[in-house]
Amino acid sequence: MNNQDPLAQLKDIHLPETGGWWPPAPGWWLLAALCLIALIALVWFGKRHRKRTLWKRQAKAELERLRQRACNEPKWYGELNRLLKRVARQRHADRHPESMTGAQWVDFLLETLPKDRIASRPTAEALVAAAWQPKSALEPRNALAFASLWLEAQL
Repeated sequence: MNNQDPLAQLKDIHLPETGGWWPPAPGWWLLAALCLIALIALVWFGKRHRKRTLWKRQAKAELERLRQRACNEPKWYGELNRLLKRVARQRHADRHPESMTGAQWVDFLLETLPKDRIASRPTAEALVAAAWQPKSALEPRNALAFASLWLEAQL
């Protein structure tokens, strides 16, 4: 071996050390920012949706509560009518259903009912009148069936 040979003095090739995992490349920062923005937007839209549909969940819960304590008393029929009016006010605010009474309220209920309008007229009339009569001819289960049908169409 010749000490004068410059090629003999060279050392083997060594690869540089890896950069490690921190700090990430700019593309990863951008991806993390986009994921964070998407998560914030998802939470915001979820809360907004829950807030906008709160009245629907409350109406279903109120109907179930009325179903559990169904009785043939004017107070109970009045509560059922108030529930229907609250839902009508949410769905049809432009028609001002909260101010409707008697035949006008019955007509409104039947107009917004999707099916069986003619067959449901006696039930709707009896439901509206039951809040003022000491004993109603309408059975609570029939009133609940009509209210459930009407609420399903509105919710």
